[in-house]
Amino acid sequence: MSRIEQIINEMEEYLDGCKAQAFSNSKRIVVEKDVIDDMLVELRMRTPEEIKKYQKIIANKDEILAEARKQAEDTLVEANRQKEEMVSQSEIMKTAYADARELMSETESKAQQMINDATTEADEIRQSAMNYTDSLLSGLQDFLGHSMESMQNRFNAFYNQMNASYQVVASNRQELQNQNNPRPAEEEEEESEE
Repeated sequence: MSRIEQIINEMEEYLDGCKAQAFSNSKRIVVEKDVIDDMLVELRMRTPEEIKKYQKIIANKDEILAEARKQAEDTLVEANRQKEEMVSQSEIMKTAYADARELMSETESKAQQMINDATTEADEIRQSAMNYTDSLLSGLQDFLGHSMESMQNRFNAFYNQMNASYQVVASNRQELQNQNNPRPAEEEEEESEE
């Protein structure tokens, strides 16, 4: 398990362990901002390390191909050396040419097969690394999305509570103003006559 996966698991465990917010349903929790910030900072720092790790895996493709090419070249050099030895012997010259051509053909075929195998293996490693990185980023994206939704819900609940308190204060002030400024008796009599 990579460090990024460990951090995501720690974040999930931390959020699962947080207490429910007072006077709210069980979906709202209280988190310590510093703890989440520290985890997010480490996650940001670790992500480039994980990507570098998979870039090294992809870079190994070039090493595999280079090794296959070197082996193919070494085999070709050896085949040429053997061909030259056979050609130098005049009594078996025809046989030497035929054997050399066959050896060259087999060598080229083997070298091409080695290159093809190395290319296939390197492509599989690269694809696996990309899939794994995408899986990690998908998990992180889901986690951040849930976190943002949770924060938005908490903000909305806080706003609604503040708005309700504001309305109560405004209503209380209006009552006080009505008590401090009673209408004159003449205005009340005029209204009653109408």
